[in-house]
Amino acid sequence: DSNSPAIAAAVIEAGGLPKLLGIAKDNHDSLNEKIDLASSCDLIITSAGVSKGDYDIVKDFINNQGEIQFWSVKMRPAKPIAFGWINTNNETRIPIIGLPGNPVSAMIAFEKFGRPAILKMRGIDDYSRFVIEAILDDPIDNHDGRRVCARGIVKKTEKDYHVSLTGSQQSNLLTSMSKANGLIVCPEDTKRLEVGSLVRVEMINWTQ
Repeated sequence: DSNSPAIAAAVIEAGGLPKLLGIAKDNHDSLNEKIDLASSCDLIITSAGVSKGDYDIVKDFINNQGEIQFWSVKMRPAKPIAFGWINTNNETRIPIIGLPGNPVSAMIAFEKFGRPAILKMRGIDDYSRFVIEAILDDPIDNHDGRRVCARGIVKKTEKDYHVSLTGSQQSNLLTSMSKANGLIVCPEDTKRLEVGSLVRVEMINWTQ
């Protein structure tokens, strides 16, 4: 389980206090037991179970216990994400974010949806990351018309910023995220970003 510590660390970075509830089995009773443990929380975050597989029950669980506000977004990684409300046994209505199961997808989904939600709940309106423009050193292909958040390493030269990919961008590879200090944004209507392109990079780990 790499997702629990990764998301817990991201919650802390956003100013929240995580309460780790453990792993639920792929059935409604087990999931309901875990959700009950979160009845005193301000926000519930789950990981996995929000796609279209036979054991992806979180989306249906949210619908049964509350309401789905939206499901699935046009981005890569992190397409299967759910947001809604859960009515707990003590009649408390708690917002819930269902993150994807793949580690990188979960972290990107939290970065784009969970972090802004926590900051907004804390009364912070400006939840945007620092953005720079950098020269792309590796090509990025967008084969399915989604907004791509490619993991990149930004370096400053004497004249400008350059950004390269962290390696393979598969959503199960933690190294693609752990090496990154920024997310290279490829718009959904752009099929390919060539080497030398000036790209927008959202800085997620920037010390300069």
